Amino acid sequence: MIYPLVWYCSCCLKITSLKRKIMTTNQFTALISDYDSSLRSFALKFTRDEDDANDLIQDTMMKAFRYMDRYQDGTNLKGWLYTIMRNTFINNYRKLSRTGELITQSEELSSVQLSTSSTKNTAEGAFVLGDIQGALLNLAEQYRVPFVRYVEGYKYEEIAAELSIPLGTVKTRIHEARRILSRKLQMYKEKVN
Repeated sequence: MIYPLVWYCSCCLKITSLKRKIMTTNQFTALISDYDSSLRSFALKFTRDEDDANDLIQDTMMKAFRYMDRYQDGTNLKGWLYTIMRNTFINNYRKLSRTGELITQSEELSSVQLSTSSTKNTAEGAFVLGDIQGALLNLAEQYRVPFVRYVEGYKYEEIAAELSIPLGTVKTRIHEARRILSRKLQMYKEKVN
């Protein structure tokens, strides 16, 4: 509620300003408790899960209490709470989708959801890894050492300094190692494409 506050300046001009009445936490709690059931049904429409709806309601209430000084008495409290809930849900959804932790409860899953939720065949992965290691071991040492250092994250200049060979030779040997490995692991390249 807003009350006018009248005061006078040194020039004897009447200046009126508005001062907001500060609502206590108990008064605010009494106001928002009337909307508990409507907030619950609104939260269930968003989440479609009882536990997630309870979490959303709790987050909404926490934000409502945190920002209760921004609520203007006499305005639509239910709309204000709904807006907080909607924005909280949207922000949480965006956060979860960025981190990849979004869980879908629908019966029909898209191929994208299946590919991210399915597990890899570890036995096949072990065979692939074994073939890659075997191909690396079969490389001549002059190609293998610079290539392995490059894959480990060393720069061309660092590899050249460590092996005491010219920079151009390092680049050529790494390029040649890639070409040889690509030929030996051609079957995996075709499988991916």
